[in-house]
Amino acid sequence: MVAVDNLSLQLYTVRHKLEEDFDATLARIAEIGYTKVEPFGLVNLAPQLAEALPKYGLSAPSTHAGLLREDSGPIFEAAQQLGIGTVIDPFVEPARWQSADDIKATAEALNKAAAEGAEHGIAVGYHNHHFELESVIDGVHGLEILVAHLSDEVILEVDTYWAAVGGADVPALLGRLGDRVKALHVKDGDGTLDNKAQVAVGDGTIAVQDILAAAPTALRVVELDDFSGEIFDAVEGSFRYLTGQDFA
Repeated sequence: MVAVDNLSLQLYTVRHKLEEDFDATLARIAEIGYTKVEPFGLVNLAPQLAEALPKYGLSAPSTHAGLLREDSGPIFEAAQQLGIGTVIDPFVEPARWQSADDIKATAEALNKAAAEGAEHGIAVGYHNHHFELESVIDGVHGLEILVAHLSDEVILEVDTYWAAVGGADVPALLGRLGDRVKALHVKDGDGTLDNKAQVAVGDGTIAVQDILAAAPTALRVVELDDFSGEIFDAVEGSFRYLTGQDFA
């Protein structure tokens, strides 16, 4: 069972709802029971988030932002404004995971970003997709090669679904990565690249409980990249499953 105060929702999950009615969407998230969210598009959405988060009793301990592709200054300033303690880069293109040298270069860029973030009191992290695990060099997953070159200050947010799709034994991977993993993306589905096949956590084929047990203190962040039904049904279903309400 996940404590509510260790549970968050990646707002990309409800991006279409946010476009329709930003305020009502945050209200619905809070009504379901979430107290934390993970924004995306931080710089653009910061003014709306600054108004809506306190209004609905929500906080954002982490956010996604393209630190390695954008000017980091405004990102860190927006994070400070919103009380966000960790900025996570969510994507380095697949072509950059095919050689150890390219992976080392990504690590160096993250280390530099982490040094800049530290000046603002903000931690920096990286979030994987499937290709960082699918890439295996000399028997080692690309993501683990990255970790070997990261400074201690850089954290990981492991997307557990995409790690599984990429071919990793996710509980074993989390065990090897250890305390560097400060957050998990928790999602479920049929274990394929089909985003539309993702479902509420607990309704798919992913060994969610084994994964959570392998990183007991990491923040649990619910995310669906896409969904074929009403997205709030999956958002609420995930909350109920993870907090144990489905078993009450």
